Parts: sequence; structure tokens; C-alpha cells
Amino acid sequence: MALLLNTQAISKTYGATALFRNISLSINEGDRLGLIGPNGSGKSTLLEILAQRREPDTGEVVVRKGTRLAYLSQESQFAPGETVRAVIQRALERAGVPESERQGWEAETLGRTGFENFDVEAAALSGGWRKRLAIAEVLVQDPAILLLDEPTNHLDLAGIEWLEKLLQNAAFASVVISHDRYFLENVTTSMAELNPIYADGLFYVPRSEEH
Repeated sequence: MALLLNTQAISKTYGATALFRNISLSINEGDRLGLIGPNGSGKSTLLEILAQRREPDTGEVVVRKGTRLAYLSQESQFAPGETVRAVIQRALERAGVPESERQGWEAETLGRTGFENFDVEAAALSGGWRKRLAIAEVLVQDPAILLLDEPTNHLDLAGIEWLEKLLQNAAFASVVISHDRYFLENVTTSMAELNPIYADGLFYVPRSEEH
């Protein structure tokens, strides 16, 4: 499997507190990594660094040329008045999908995520459907690596089962933060723990059974 992303001894500190240090991590094609750890250990910060939305204090993140990253934050917020269709159209434009192909991508993606009415206001959706829309928004970017921060937040059981199947059958690699260990066991092939009890990098990677 080709290497898509790796970190080289990255560290991050807030004030006098070191969140983590000397983290070296590799993501290959097909990897499905679960990221766990106690509150305040820096999981979300590390994911944002992997997504290149935040800079580490030291070290670097190296991404293979042409590798597309997509990032899903914990909270799913949309502008007032913006429709479901408009959210997806904007994401398609941002991803550089040719205009002639956007209608097909839009219908296929929204269908996969269970939407029937594309013209409803996104901000008026329930928390679970806003989360589904946020997932659809990152899926249309056709990522090689999908980075997900607590993706089951606000999802009901049917939504969680839908997301499990999506991740299990996906062609892209993924890194998932979740407090739901059962969900992680179902969608990942390896687990990494970020925890200050571990010395030198605070990072430990146990292997789980492959699914």
C-alpha cells in the first residue's frame, strides 16, 4: 500500500502544557485508524494538524503529492438560508469537479446519505441530519484520506449503522476520533492512543483485529 501521509516528530504545546510531543505516524492507502485518548490529550488538535488546518510547534506533516484530504469537525454548522443542495454544490465547486459532472455527483452523494428533499434549509435540519449533510459535504470532495472528529455525535442508531457501512466499504483511508469504542471496533483496522501516561511522544498504537 502506498504511503499517503506521515508525520515527523510533531509536537504541540499550549502555554506551559505539552499536549503531545515527537509524534510520528503514517497513513497508507486503505488504513482505517481509530484515535482515542482522555479529554484534553490533544486528539482534535492532532487531527487538525493532519488536516493541515493547524501548524505543529515542531516537526512536519508530509502528504504525498496529489493526495486529497477531507476533514469533518465535531460540530456541523451551516449558513442561514443555505439549502442542502447549495451546500453540496459549493463543496463540488471547491473540489474542482467539472460543472458537467456536478449534477450526477450531487444526486449520487445525497442519495447515499439518505436525503430526499434537496431544497430544505440546512440550518433547520435536526442535529443528526446536519451531521449526515456534513458527511456528504466531505464525501463529494473524493478524498484519499477522510479525517473524522466524533462523527457519531447527534446520529441516531440508524445513522450510526449507515456510517459504519460507509466507512467499512470505503476506498479512502480514514482517521476517526470517537468516544464510542464499539463504533471504532467496527470501522477501524488499528487504534492509536494519545495519553500523557506514555513517555516520549505520548503515543501508543495497539493493533486491533482487521475487519
